Amino acid sequence: MMRFRLRFAPSPTGFLHVGGARTALYNYLLARSRGGDFILRMEDTDKSRSTEEAIAAIMEDLIWLGLDWDEGPDKGGPCGSYRQTERLHLYREAVDSLLAQGKAYRCFCEPGQLAQSREKAREGQVTPRYDRRCLGLSDEEVSRLLKEGRPWAARFRVPEGKTVVNDLIRGDIEFDNSTIEDFVMQRRDGTATYNLAVVVDDIYMRITHVLRGDDHLSNTPKQLLLYRALGSEPPQFAHLPMIVGADGKPLSKRHGDVAVGRYREQGFLPDAMINFLALLGWSLDDSTTIISREDLIKHFSLERVSSKPATWDTDKLIWMNQQYIMALPEERLEEEVVFFLERAGLIRGDDSQARETLRRILPLIRERMKLLTDALPLTAFFFQEVSPEIGSLDILRGEQARRMLELSRLKLTSADPFVAPIIEEVLRETASSLNMKPKQAFQPVRVAVTGSRVSPPLFESMEILGKSRCLARLDRALELAEEVNL
Repeated sequence: MMRFRLRFAPSPTGFLHVGGARTALYNYLLARSRGGDFILRMEDTDKSRSTEEAIAAIMEDLIWLGLDWDEGPDKGGPCGSYRQTERLHLYREAVDSLLAQGKAYRCFCEPGQLAQSREKAREGQVTPRYDRRCLGLSDEEVSRLLKEGRPWAARFRVPEGKTVVNDLIRGDIEFDNSTIEDFVMQRRDGTATYNLAVVVDDIYMRITHVLRGDDHLSNTPKQLLLYRALGSEPPQFAHLPMIVGADGKPLSKRHGDVAVGRYREQGFLPDAMINFLALLGWSLDDSTTIISREDLIKHFSLERVSSKPATWDTDKLIWMNQQYIMALPEERLEEEVVFFLERAGLIRGDDSQARETLRRILPLIRERMKLLTDALPLTAFFFQEVSPEIGSLDILRGEQARRMLELSRLKLTSADPFVAPIIEEVLRETASSLNMKPKQAFQPVRVAVTGSRVSPPLFESMEILGKSRCLARLDRALELAEEVNL
């Protein structure tokens, strides 16, 4: 049987877009589901925009998502190199072969001439296309121009007839070759264009399937012509549906974050991102939403990929992330939260006492977390001293609030042991003695102890904080109560 070989080939000119991540995921899933190879290739021929930083960032995002590759820039492999800038000799060999066979020709037209021709076509409301003026040059004219040192580009000579794209998602799509101009394969500076480089690379890397966004569909007939001209069997193509925003327009920054790295920074889990991205155009059935990575690999197939645009739904992604947080093993959740607490300067990852405190906190906050970053405001008061937020000071106003703080402070002093059930009993008795409803009575204490109106369960939080810290914070709140009640 044919061994499946698929690739993800980004241009390292910026961040990894979520659409690119979806493309990488589908290639990865098809390769893994068929026991094949997943290859990472950097299409870095745009030297003015490609950067080493972008290459590193793309690889870091893919690693975070768990999309491990079998061959790539960092791993090597039998078909290397995996960077186009290190494969330029292969592209030149392909151009020389096509020129020698008469399947391509040199174009000496100046950029100004070409721009003028395109403008004339637009004025005449005709689709701009190259008029083949250099195809008619004789061998003697070509030799003369070369001796003069005239720069040239290599154009592919598009044959007559039709080209059919056998798309694995959309079915057969027919293109009349008369609508395809003789496209440039090699620029005047000797560098290969995308259409040539990608075909040569896919031939040498023995790629069997090309899964990519449907914005590449217009390139596919050109590439099929190149495969055949170079004497190679083309891979099978599948063009994935576009990802759009709620307004039906292609997903872009106007819809919110589109960089994978931003979702990591906001506290999304990689498994939640993978699950969400997989459902942007594919489904297991008509009802299943939460799907493990293992099941994605087991069940993924192109037959269930839709040709219709997929809508990005951030609310659904957040909901899905919450489900994954709820299901995380305790040890894994601790490690994920520590990453953000450490980055915020709240704890050190090697502080065993802080880690033990966090282990006691996590069961209190897990259900309140939609994002991992939600842990920051919910846990900060355990790891640093706090004062009531300005927006919460009004909770301390009034005689009842002050009395609740005073009596709570007095009675908690003798609470022993200082554990949640006893703390709750003391505070409820105090509220009752003041004829205050529990919710109303507990808020001044909550603000005093946590600094905020919103916190994890109060009694359990106070137990974790300990008696001395709670009493000190109640003292500070009483001082503030005096000030706000003046």
